[in-house]
Amino acid sequence: MRILASVLNAIDNISEWTGRVVSFLIAIAVVAMSYEVIARYGFGAPTIWSYEVSYFLCGTAMIIGGAYALRYRSHVNVDIAYARFPPRAKAVLDVVSSVLFFAFVGILVWKGAGFAWKSLRFLEHSDSLWLPPLYPFKVVLFIGACLITLQGLAKFIRDLTTAVTGREVITEKEKITRRETV
Repeated sequence: MRILASVLNAIDNISEWTGRVVSFLIAIAVVAMSYEVIARYGFGAPTIWSYEVSYFLCGTAMIIGGAYALRYRSHVNVDIAYARFPPRAKAVLDVVSSVLFFAFVGILVWKGAGFAWKSLRFLEHSDSLWLPPLYPFKVVLFIGACLITLQGLAKFIRDLTTAVTGREVITEKEKITRRETV
């Protein structure tokens, strides 16, 4: 059981670290778009690169940040009834709904791997005037899908444990947070 807890904490740490790192990409995208707005409307000199840079950076942040959001249960939930359920009932619902989650991320990993491989094989570039390479971002799609799958697996194991035992599985970070608030 201790090994499993270590693996789950390692997955959480990976999601934490990658989420924090990619969060800075949003700031870079804001700078790129701000530069575009100033160049276009202030000087009448639009860029050919800022839209695609912002698109790639935000897309990277979203797909890699998906595991971070899942780690903190930040995705949208329908809380009308769910919030009123005890932890064990929530865990049972989460285990049942994980079938849809794993079907979705399974397709994302499978198709993402194919897109990444094909793009890498041909060193694919955008069709725009700027012609940036697309293959790094298609590889990022695959990596992000794998990270979300890993974090989903950790969540599933915790939910299954709670559903079976009735005891919530609390992460190391949650233990620290709960100690600090007491």
